[in-house]
Amino acid sequence: MNVPARALVVDDLASSREWLTRALRLAFADIEVVAAATLAQARACCTPPPPLALIDLGLPDGSGIELIEQLQPRGTLCIVATVFDDDAHLFPALHAGAQGYVLKDQAPEALAAMLAGIAAGQPPLSPSIARRLLRHFAAPAPAAPPAALTARESEVLRLVAKGLSAGEVAQLLQLSRHTVAGYLKEIYRKLSVGSRAEATLEALRRGLVAP
Repeated sequence: MNVPARALVVDDLASSREWLTRALRLAFADIEVVAAATLAQARACCTPPPPLALIDLGLPDGSGIELIEQLQPRGTLCIVATVFDDDAHLFPALHAGAQGYVLKDQAPEALAAMLAGIAAGQPPLSPSIARRLLRHFAAPAPAAPPAALTARESEVLRLVAKGLSAGEVAQLLQLSRHTVAGYLKEIYRKLSVGSRAEATLEALRRGLVAP
């Protein structure tokens, strides 16, 4: 996008309109700024549509999302300027076509620095919003592979899952009860279980015993 020659500021608070206007003029020295306090006033200023619009979401006569849906298909670069940093406001605005989302918690100079990146194709995003988007779209961590059991540990687990006591397992495998107890302790640790019932369920999942 080239440096915008005109911008629309839509906010019902005079102080916010002044803040946004100042940031725009710091970012683009010669820009013409038109301000509106309501959705109706903003629509009256959209012939022709402005190249850039900074839009608050909560307006007295409607939602700024309605204006984004109207302007974005006509080529306006729509940036949300709001106090809302939650998913319930962020994602509907982006879905409507907003190409930036900034919060009203910074100095005009900081906002101007973000807006100046528009000419280079950089979407203006407040840092907390950028982090929220990254968390939302981050790929889920791959599931940890099942803990590997040795052949002897798998055998002990299979017998325990069949209902044999530690003594019976020791006798069947010709091991001491102490050795079997050690195997069971290691099995429980590897599987992150704390009871025979949980160990049995894990044996079923691993196919060591038939359901």
